[in-house]
Amino acid sequence: MNAPAYCFSKEVIIKNPFGLHARAATKIAMLAKNVKSNVWIIKDDQRADASSIIEILTLACAQGSKVTIAIEDDSDLSILTDLVQLVESGFGE
Repeated sequence: MNAPAYCFSKEVIIKNPFGLHARAATKIAMLAKNVKSNVWIIKDDQRADASSIIEILTLACAQGSKVTIAIEDDSDLSILTDLVQLVESGFGE
């Protein structure tokens, strides 16, 4: 896998008791569709396009999983901040 050059990234822990499930992945994907470049969710050595619900779900992130949210373009910093807040809030659940 060719790793892109990430502009900024932030590590977060999945707090939601249900982990990163379909409803939470949908919330992430909806935010990620507003970026100018790419947003990635990274767990261990796996990377998922944050705008793809299916790719996010393949990461199998249970409660307590450490993931990194990374952006490729600094114009997407507000989306990175929104995604971090979403995860840290337990996806509002």
